[in-house]
Amino acid sequence: MIPHTPRDWAALAAEIKDWGAALGLQAVGITDIDLRVAEVRLEQWLAAGLHGEMTYMARHGRRRSRPEELVAGTLRVICARLDYLPPAHDMAAVLADPALAFVSRYALGRDYHRILRTRLQRLATRIAERVGGCGHRVFVDSAPVLEKPLAEKAGLGWIGKHTNLIARDAGSWFFLGEIYTDLPLPTDAPATGHCGRCRACLDVCPTQAIIAPYRLDARRCISYLTIELDGPIPEPLRAALGNRVYGCDDCQVVCPWNRFARRTAETDFLPRHGLDQATLVQLLGWDEPTFLRRTEGSAIRRIGHLRWLRNVAVGLGNGPAGEPPRQALLRWAAHPSAMVREHVQWALGRLAPPGRRD
Repeated sequence: MIPHTPRDWAALAAEIKDWGAALGLQAVGITDIDLRVAEVRLEQWLAAGLHGEMTYMARHGRRRSRPEELVAGTLRVICARLDYLPPAHDMAAVLADPALAFVSRYALGRDYHRILRTRLQRLATRIAERVGGCGHRVFVDSAPVLEKPLAEKAGLGWIGKHTNLIARDAGSWFFLGEIYTDLPLPTDAPATGHCGRCRACLDVCPTQAIIAPYRLDARRCISYLTIELDGPIPEPLRAALGNRVYGCDDCQVVCPWNRFARRTAETDFLPRHGLDQATLVQLLGWDEPTFLRRTEGSAIRRIGHLRWLRNVAVGLGNGPAGEPPRQALLRWAAHPSAMVREHVQWALGRLAPPGRRD
């Protein structure tokens, strides 16, 4: 039945958190929909052009920062966290071996969108059943939602200098999802920041994409360059990519709060197809059918085969010379895509002995 008193709503909020834990969510928090501060920051970031080609960030106007305009009647947002760090992986060792390919840890296993969305939908259904029906919508990167400012207000963590969310007891290796609801639930206290004077994330960024604390130039970010960018990777930035072929985790690897990160128990997030130890030569050997087969159910599939070849070619160009990488690149030297050909030729030029060009 629908609660009538503040005590009833508080009891329901406590139940929601218990239900979330039973569904395998590591944390659940509740916030109101006042995002005025985040809205100003978003509009300043967009006005500066720091979003690059991510035009979807501006496409929906202020519906991103005003939940009630996205879903009419929204009063509260239930935010949830799901940890994804796979166990027993030495990320630094992979990054240090130029023959290996580094794939962002979140993309090693199955695509998280469906997994987290399913759990949030179950949670929303249980809430609706408890109160006899309510308005709600579930989101996991599926709509214009300011998930990090909402999660910060819901007490799940603070937005760090690298612009990722950090939890004191869990670091930053987690996914976020939301339930917009019209229920007047009590809200949780917002999280406070604890980055202090630390600037490890700013100093480690290979492309200096974190141009100031809490300010990211996406156009320089390796995650943007290897995932969001549709065309050629700017040549001045290619060398800095190293062996990173899908995303970049450097700012999380060095964050001291990640000593508290919890390894996931989710088998769906465990590495598939040996991606945590794959070589660049192996990955450039994937033709399109192989790419589609091995990225089925993976977040990697969204970039398509052409961007995959582009990224891996750059990785090989940043690695040691030798006949195996040279032959792997030559396979695609006459590819129909001008973008692929350009990056292959760039990589071959980097690997070729002085005076020799393929």
